[in-house]
Amino acid sequence: MKSDSQLKQEVEDELRHSPAVDANGIGVAVVDGIVTISGHVPDYATKVAAEKCAMRIAGVVAVVVAIDVKLQESERRTDEDIALNVRVVLDWIAGLEDHAIKIKVEKGWVTLSGEVEDGYRSHIAEKNVVHMRGVTGVTNEIKIRGSASPVDIEYSIRKAIQRHTDRELKHVGVDVEDGKVTLSGRLSSVIERSIVTGAARSTPGVKAVVDRLVVG
Repeated sequence: MKSDSQLKQEVEDELRHSPAVDANGIGVAVVDGIVTISGHVPDYATKVAAEKCAMRIAGVVAVVVAIDVKLQESERRTDEDIALNVRVVLDWIAGLEDHAIKIKVEKGWVTLSGEVEDGYRSHIAEKNVVHMRGVTGVTNEIKIRGSASPVDIEYSIRKAIQRHTDRELKHVGVDVEDGKVTLSGRLSSVIERSIVTGAARSTPGVKAVVDRLVVG
């Protein structure tokens, strides 16, 4: 079991090596395996990237994100501009019904709601908004129409993984509860991780995916 000081060092190293994060503006504290990252970042995408860096470290129990987004003047947009740009981007996502996703913007914070067929479309919608200029935060309240039993969902995910990899990856944990899938285990590469999470998100009936996979 890793000590708090070791976890702190590994999280700091992960932040420093991430091209999406300026580690100089982020502080790291660890107590009983719970990591708190704090500081200021120039955009919401960087905040999300920092959170993912902390979550990737094996032994981390939970991550508390106390990071503020302070947009540079050149990156600021009115809520009306952000809403219009989000609408345009969402309309280009394949497989989405016209205006299936509703948009609310308040002080740069985007809330997505409505209904889509599967978790993959919900994930893609949120992912596109995260990287948009002027966005200070994203809340995903999109509901998933599809429904399936936990056993069927796990089976479909494992079959999808098998189709896209050279091995079955039986050591990957797939826990399903109320449409939420939690993935765990150790993988050999970032590519494998992307395949596994992608398989989970694109499976009918999946409402959310919790990624606890470790690479290395």
